[in-house]
Amino acid sequence: MLKLTAANVLRAVAVFFVVTLTTFVLVYANPMAIARNLMGINATEAAVQAKAEQLGLDQPVLQQYWQWLQALFRGDLGTSYYTGQEVTDTLAIRLPVTLAIMIVVLLLTIVFSVVVGAVAATRGGWVDRMLQFISVAFSAVPSFIVAIVLVFAFAIALPIFPATGYVPIEDGLGAWAASIALPVTAILLGSVASAAAQFRSAVKDVLDRDFVRTLRARGVPERLIIYKHVLRSAGGPGLTVLALLTVGLVGGVVIIEQVFALPGMGALVTTASSGGDIPVVMGCVAVTVILVSIVNLLADLATAALNPKVRAA
Repeated sequence: MLKLTAANVLRAVAVFFVVTLTTFVLVYANPMAIARNLMGINATEAAVQAKAEQLGLDQPVLQQYWQWLQALFRGDLGTSYYTGQEVTDTLAIRLPVTLAIMIVVLLLTIVFSVVVGAVAATRGGWVDRMLQFISVAFSAVPSFIVAIVLVFAFAIALPIFPATGYVPIEDGLGAWAASIALPVTAILLGSVASAAAQFRSAVKDVLDRDFVRTLRARGVPERLIIYKHVLRSAGGPGLTVLALLTVGLVGGVVIIEQVFALPGMGALVTTASSGGDIPVVMGCVAVTVILVSIVNLLADLATAALNPKVRAA
């Protein structure tokens, strides 16, 4: 187990360096364009050149990346080109909003996808066919379309939930839950449909294995077979699907935050990217890679805990 954990940590570190280096090289490929964007189109070439030298943009890209890494390990992600605010302070304000939505969506996706997928695989018939229809339907409809429909239905026609805005959990659990109800639902419908379909396939695959037929031949109750043996064996593929969903969830949250005007990382990334605020963009990229790596690491460890073959590999 220790060897597996070490291998996964090394892989996560390698992914972090590859992603951040690639992003850094791409965004800093044209330093004069960055300086021009900051100074405005009417600035002289001398002023643009001076700005580039002031920000250190005239240095080689790899040297700038090394300096950025050194600062990162000290907990310093730089300052915004426009606001002058520390990037870490900005992320400390925006990240809890995004994390709240992602964590709630992930937890609800695990619960609903396991229940729906297991029921569809074991019952079959119309339940299975309905799940496949719903899975295809919600997979084909983008989450922002679902979000718009939810706003018209439950914020305008029936004013039950707020259409926009975010209430911190410190201001009241009920108000906080109401503020994220529609954003979470908009993402949850698609993620549950997709994960439940994958989990259904994993459960059906396990149900067809020889050891399940042996347990049935020995008279072991069907409910005990499902809960004790089948769900445990299907847990590995299910966790892999959830880890992959987390990567897609990051992009989904960015869009949904725009629809519901939530002050999370989605709005921050959009504003920073369109304005050329590179330190903020790199800070968001670093935090996103770390979050995804942590989720993948936990999924791999959970899979190894469920499957002895993975631990022995």
